[in-house]
Amino acid sequence: MTEEQRCGFVALLGVPNAGKSTLLNCLVGQKISIVTHKAQTTRSRIRGIVTNGAVQIIFVDTPGVFGAPGRRLERAMIATAWAEVGSADLSILMVDASRAVGKETYAIVERLNCISKPVLLALNKIDLVNRESLLALAGVLDATDAFSDVFMISARTGDGVDDLRVFLSRKLPVGPWLYPEDQVADVPLWLMAAEMTREKAFLRLHQELPYALTVETDEWHDLADGSARITQTLYVERNTQKAIVLGKDGANIKTIRIAAQRELAVSLGRSVHLFIHVKVRKGWVEDRDRYRDLGLSFMS
Repeated sequence: MTEEQRCGFVALLGVPNAGKSTLLNCLVGQKISIVTHKAQTTRSRIRGIVTNGAVQIIFVDTPGVFGAPGRRLERAMIATAWAEVGSADLSILMVDASRAVGKETYAIVERLNCISKPVLLALNKIDLVNRESLLALAGVLDATDAFSDVFMISARTGDGVDDLRVFLSRKLPVGPWLYPEDQVADVPLWLMAAEMTREKAFLRLHQELPYALTVETDEWHDLADGSARITQTLYVERNTQKAIVLGKDGANIKTIRIAAQRELAVSLGRSVHLFIHVKVRKGWVEDRDRYRDLGLSFMS
């Protein structure tokens, strides 16, 4: 007898740097969501698609949830995260088990108690924690009664991730797949390319530049030789920030461009010619069109 198809949405939730994007990339089997050591790396809604046997799981990587959001962008990111949890078939709260659980995580747990659909707890980075501390943390969080099940994983090494995937596969509703079997992400290529460049900018600039930068893909041309010519603009809010991005004699932007071009070539499986312009756009965080492109609500 042919097994019935199952399909559903699973939202990944947690404070910044809990490892949501790393887990998504691990589950999908390739990099579709950017990962850095910095908080609030994920801005847009990224969907990763895992099809195995008769089951298709659509994972939604949400922006990190944190307390007291200030600017419109931060409010929009948090509103998007909670909207995804509300519409998902299941949700997973990821907690970095190697760090002390702070008030922001407990605030999320309190709100999750109001969610009618199942919520799983995934204690991440177990490769960095001793067993006694891990079990103690699991007991404290499980006692909140917010979670139907608890998993211990390492998104970096893959330890426990397959057990989590199998469990989710059994819990999703019966229904037809929403994506072709070979599709692994629901992200426009132009946005994925822009996000890759933004990741390289974050990694290159470290603490020098605040989060007031964004990247847009302006042009994408597929050339006759099979390569792609991509033109992007990296926007900042002030001239002083532009100088930081460019670096002395253009060293910073050159390093960013080369790193992004190399990763894009690997991701696309073909040669890429990447060109990046750096411009000042004052108040880009109040640009309604930018929110629409990222899948965020401007009204947040």
